[in-house]
Amino acid sequence: MKRRVIAVYTGNRAEYGLQYPILRAIAADKRLAYKLLVSGAHLQQAFGRTKAEIAKDGFDVHAEVKIAMGDDSLFGTAQAIGSGILSLSRVLARLKPDILVVYADRFEGFSAVITGTQMNIPTAHVEGGDITEGGALDDSVRHAMTKLAHLHFTTNEEAAERVRKLGEEPWRVHNVGFPAVDLVRAGLLASPEELLQRFGVDVGKPLVVFTQHSVTTEYDEAGAQVRPALKAMERLAREGVQILLTYPNNDAGGRRIIAELEKLRRRNVPNLQVHASLGRYNYHGALALPRAVCVGNSSSGIKETPALGCPFVNVGSRQNGRLRGGNVLDVGYDEEKIYEACRKALFDETFRRLCRGGGNPYGIGDAGPKIAQVLATVPLDKRLLQKKMTY
Repeated sequence: MKRRVIAVYTGNRAEYGLQYPILRAIAADKRLAYKLLVSGAHLQQAFGRTKAEIAKDGFDVHAEVKIAMGDDSLFGTAQAIGSGILSLSRVLARLKPDILVVYADRFEGFSAVITGTQMNIPTAHVEGGDITEGGALDDSVRHAMTKLAHLHFTTNEEAAERVRKLGEEPWRVHNVGFPAVDLVRAGLLASPEELLQRFGVDVGKPLVVFTQHSVTTEYDEAGAQVRPALKAMERLAREGVQILLTYPNNDAGGRRIIAELEKLRRRNVPNLQVHASLGRYNYHGALALPRAVCVGNSSSGIKETPALGCPFVNVGSRQNGRLRGGNVLDVGYDEEKIYEACRKALFDETFRRLCRGGGNPYGIGDAGPKIAQVLATVPLDKRLLQKKMTY
């Protein structure tokens, strides 16, 4: 039996961490063969060149999709989308996959969905139907990707219903849950001993894992927006809290945040470390520690921490509208409020017990196999390619 060739496109570390369970399930399915296409920040030294993490996970990279990133602005983002389309179209013409899988709502993925659908390649979109109303361009991009894609794998039933209400035929929509939960359920994360060896993290002491991205409609304010949080992190570090700070995504404004992180690094604050990337394995391991807290505005704080029983201090507006569990504390760009919320998340045992016992609105940890099953069995015919509007 000839295996279906599934091209999986990834443009940054966070997205790849969520695609990892999907890749594992595809690789394990004898009906399927994956082709991994690596692009964006994975290939950029300034953002950690995280392609190396993929190799450590044992996956083959079948193509590097070069994207020409211009300056740290929305003009540069628009240029990058065009560059991505040009590069990926050549790769897809060579590989001729049966299906292309693209994740979420970033500009790299947007370029991939445009390319795949315009080349009549059945394109599957993961994590459509979500809402983030906090000033990022994610909602517009995500819903545009939904309308272009042929198959939809959503992380929750609210999102699935939203995709159907966008006019997508119900048979195209599959509510599979959140892929990252697969990793937590399988225990595929760094142990306390590994974290001690790699980062000097003491499992017996409180820990903050911090990531703050730019809000793309306010990218010129990214530096000012991160400073109050970094001041709060420095205060906590000087009180003995271990702090791991990571670089943001390569969105417009990201380099302004990196500049602030590097200023803080040069201060040599005790208990505080800055890393371009922890890697998915270490990141989940750190958040699983019994005294850990996630801080910032990453979607991982909303969608991954419930499965780990970890509190999340959500800073600013970027995740407004996201479906969330009871482990989230929302604060603005205010040093004192961020500091107090972190102390509550770190030291309020009643709240921490609530976080550990709360439900997870994003599935039970079987998204990868569900997605692989659909990719292996969906008929590859005109009905799949010729979309109909249901409203």
